[in-house]
Amino acid sequence: MTARRPSLSPLLQRMLDRSPGLGASLLGGAVAAGLGLGSLAVLVLALWISSPYPDSGPGGALHVAAALWLLAHGVELVRTDTLSGAPLPVGVTPLLLLALPVWLLHRAARDATDVPAEPDGPPPVPARTAWTGVVLGYLGVGGAAALYCSGSELRPSWPWVTLCLPLVAAGAAASGVWAAHGCPREPVLRLLLVLPDRLRLLLFGSDAGPRLGAAVRAAGAGTAVLSGGGALLLAASLVLHGPAARASFLQLTEGWTGRFAVLLLGIALIPNAAVWSASYSLGPGFTLGTGHLVHPLASDPAPLLPPFPLLAAVPDAGPGTRLNWAVGVVPVVAGVTVAWFVARAAVRLGERDEQGRRAPATASPAPWPAGRTAGVLVLSAVVCAGFLALLAALSGGPLGTAALSRFGPVWWQSGGATALWITVTGLPVVLTVRGWRLWRRKVHARAVPVHGTGARRTAARAAAGAAAGAAARTAAEGTEGSAKGSTKTAAQQSKDTAGRTARGAARAASSSTGPGEDELYDFVPAQDPFPPAWQHDDLARASRWAALREASAPPELSGRPAAKEPAPTEGPADESATGGKSATGDESATDDESGTDEATGTTEKDEAPDSAGPTGSAGTAGPAAAPEGSGPGSTP
Repeated sequence: MTARRPSLSPLLQRMLDRSPGLGASLLGGAVAAGLGLGSLAVLVLALWISSPYPDSGPGGALHVAAALWLLAHGVELVRTDTLSGAPLPVGVTPLLLLALPVWLLHRAARDATDVPAEPDGPPPVPARTAWTGVVLGYLGVGGAAALYCSGSELRPSWPWVTLCLPLVAAGAAASGVWAAHGCPREPVLRLLLVLPDRLRLLLFGSDAGPRLGAAVRAAGAGTAVLSGGGALLLAASLVLHGPAARASFLQLTEGWTGRFAVLLLGIALIPNAAVWSASYSLGPGFTLGTGHLVHPLASDPAPLLPPFPLLAAVPDAGPGTRLNWAVGVVPVVAGVTVAWFVARAAVRLGERDEQGRRAPATASPAPWPAGRTAGVLVLSAVVCAGFLALLAALSGGPLGTAALSRFGPVWWQSGGATALWITVTGLPVVLTVRGWRLWRRKVHARAVPVHGTGARRTAARAAAGAAAGAAARTAAEGTEGSAKGSTKTAAQQSKDTAGRTARGAARAASSSTGPGEDELYDFVPAQDPFPPAWQHDDLARASRWAALREASAPPELSGRPAAKEPAPTEGPADESATGGKSATGDESATDDESGTDEATGTTEKDEAPDSAGPTGSAGTAGPAAAPEGSGPGSTP
């Protein structure tokens, strides 16, 4: 016998068995890097073709495109074509260019995970496999691009390549895999285990999930407010310094191709300028050259700055004015926003449905104590400070040596000022909003619902009115009822009919309107101890008239058995005797009683033919019940 050799090597077969989807993940990462490089290459080549003075061939344009792609990841570049011959660093990362590779990596990792939309679909690619494949594929293309432009006039710094490129690739790919699996909290909480136990309990407590989620949402809102406020400050400063910005734009280059390139560079640096303005409103400000600080109290830019439209929007040199101090409104609004988000998480009101009605507050989670609310606000301030410190570190950097070695805000100063502003302005606001929402929660819990309970109240009133009316009629006819013995009256039947109708209407109303009043409130209001004797609504009136018609109908029409007269036991009965008179009298009495019942609205119904009383229609016929001296054989 001969053994068949496998078509693949054992090592490759083992890798494919253990890591399904690794090849697709590698391809996805490489494609993401290629798309980013290709986009910048097309843009640079278009500008090079349209330039009237191209200094280099297409190879030089492609080198510039690869260098810009690396700069977008935070890699510091080195420019060698200087007048002095000394290399000069370029480390200001355009944040708008950074958004392109981050978005491409996020999508590549999310698609590589391949989570099925159907619950019974094939299993997704393991998270580690997808993340590893995307990162390795991306780094492979990134390393090749760094090697390609390493010998050009604008070359990357290798220490920054080995630090920034893997960091950006790993972080963006991790966010894509996390989003593909539905953003679970377990991986994030597992990362908190690296902190010491005391610090973790101090920051997050025993319930780290809700606290961290509320803090991240509030910090994201605060960061958005600070960035948006910085963008508004930048726009206002550009309007105020419009002539200087226009002059610098026209002075920097000539021809529409060069001006279009300057315009694109300015648009790419607008997020950087917004972060600089946010740091300016916080107080620390930013530096425009070594030793030259710009903040609301004073402005001291470097005297020999290159002409650029965004640099023209810098406040004029000299002490700050009231207009400069007014920028403190931006961090105040950010602190109020963070406090509002934390207060909403601390005290949750019922969610509103499609009709605008709010769900009961008892179904919401229990409110947080004041200490826990303040702790979450401080945690939100720390997270927001981390976000802004990261943006400040990415938005600044060197543009040369000596006076141009430092541009942008100092990251630790901006982060510390953010935490201080949000904590100071947010603590009183979050406690005030928390108290107000607690009061609204109590008022909402005590409020009587308006929608959905009208049918239940109508049915309850109808049942109470029918029962009260039947009880009143029964009490008024107590004498006649006692004469009838155990006969069931028509008033009792009317009461039963009305009760059944009311209960059916109440059940229908409760099934159509959702939960009843007992389920919506902590306590049920007490019933009225003195209900009205009659309720003039449609349901009760219809029930009463139905009972009256049933009681007034003859037995043969209403479907009830007629009363049977007992047969005589001894001898013929004399029609003129007492029995006949009794029968005649009974008939007249019956007519009178039925007439009285129709006039008064009360009816009676025999339950069985043998249950007639002494005044019934059967009378006391028969010799056994006849008195002495009334028989045929007696003597007068």
